[in-house]
Amino acid sequence: MIRGGWKNPLKRRDQLYIIAEILAIAKKGVLKTQIMYRANLSFTQLNDYLGLLLEMGLIEAINKGEKIHYRTTEKGLHFIQDYKKITSLLNREGEWGISQWRF
Repeated sequence: MIRGGWKNPLKRRDQLYIIAEILAIAKKGVLKTQIMYRANLSFTQLNDYLGLLLEMGLIEAINKGEKIHYRTTEKGLHFIQDYKKITSLLNREGEWGISQWRF
């Protein structure tokens, strides 16, 4: 059985939730500190996630003068859409009987 439930992902955020949150924050291009505060991540966590997202092509770094902005790529926007679809399906656990399954 899934502990903590799918309805409140803020109880304990998993990696996919954090990735989707970072991508949503960076849709229009933001600074690293804005992502860090809005996603409630430490500096180390943020750097780890940004490195992963850059490597996967889900986010891009854009030089704007002396500052670097991070913006979600088209691939990242697709990730957000797919993540929403999956969580929507899992949130309908009563309809599908997911709460009965053992993982």
